[in-house]
Amino acid sequence: MRCGKNKLWFCLLLAALPAGCASPGVPLPPSLELARPVNDLRAARKGNKVNLTWTIPAQTTDHQNLRHGGVIEVCRTLGVAMKACGSPVARIPFQTPSRNVNANQNQGSYTDQLAFGEQVSPTADFVYAANVLNPYSRSAGLSNEVQVPAAPTLPPPSEFHAQLTAEGVQLSWAAVTPPQVPGLRFVYRIYRREQGGIKDVIAGEVPVSTQESPSLLDHSFEWEKTYDYRATVVTIIAAPNGTEQQVEGEDTPAARVVAQDVFPPAVPGGLQAVFSGPGQKPFIDLVWTPNSEPDLAGYNVYRRDDSGGEAVKLNSDLIKSPAFRDTDVAPGHKYVYSVSALDVRGNESPHSEEAAESVPSQ
Repeated sequence: MRCGKNKLWFCLLLAALPAGCASPGVPLPPSLELARPVNDLRAARKGNKVNLTWTIPAQTTDHQNLRHGGVIEVCRTLGVAMKACGSPVARIPFQTPSRNVNANQNQGSYTDQLAFGEQVSPTADFVYAANVLNPYSRSAGLSNEVQVPAAPTLPPPSEFHAQLTAEGVQLSWAAVTPPQVPGLRFVYRIYRREQGGIKDVIAGEVPVSTQESPSLLDHSFEWEKTYDYRATVVTIIAAPNGTEQQVEGEDTPAARVVAQDVFPPAVPGGLQAVFSGPGQKPFIDLVWTPNSEPDLAGYNVYRRDDSGGEAVKLNSDLIKSPAFRDTDVAPGHKYVYSVSALDVRGNESPHSEEAAESVPSQ
């Protein structure tokens, strides 16, 4: 092509272009396909089982998407930090995490069953780590380390029962004999869960001792609800530095309680009846000792003639205070009174002891 003055700039541009179709640029190194180490390993011990959970890595150490699954080694030592996995307690194959779901769905887990075949110091810890291997058995390093106490746990108490009473839920169980191990003490822990709920509440704790018939009275529940109770024995480890660790044993089967309040208040006591005295419009004042129940709603007052007959309630509305004035009295009559107490759910106590008073004849 001939380049005139008007086309000179275009010809110079063509001459500067390389002969090939494209430039390859600087070549990139091949990916090592090493999964990033797990950084959120978690451990929770219950009895002789340790539940481990973690998020499965989705990227390699060179920020590439992980394309091939490998193996996750579960590593465990007693009381020392790990530099290498050594002999893993488990090897778990895993699939390449999906990039279309959130991290909570790419979770791995393993339950380690502890065995105490050899003497273990009660203040020692089991140390866990996870090691992610690629298909070529190569790793980018161990995960974060987590620890759980290595102290022994006790089996759950037998004969666990829950019974509803007017005072509360009475819980009882057969005693457990604790081992005499320096640095360890044990307590019974009672859990309560409302039916349909997901949260456990500690109803109370009782030290494990030589007491033959341990028990606990739970006052903190709510009436008209259903609860499941269970018990466990907690091992409390006193560390040399003065701190404490805890590890729970297995739970008893649940004992269900329907907390329906069918229990009336106590019978009112100390009822007295006093005539108003001469020179006034006749009336009889009643007073009695107040009840102390927190769910007390009020009182009813009943009267009958001294000659007999059935007692009739005098008040139309509940009486809120422990006193009542009867103005519907006639001269020359003797009246016999009694009082009952009611709670907020309408449970009524038996009648009190009777008190009698006469209205003089005019």
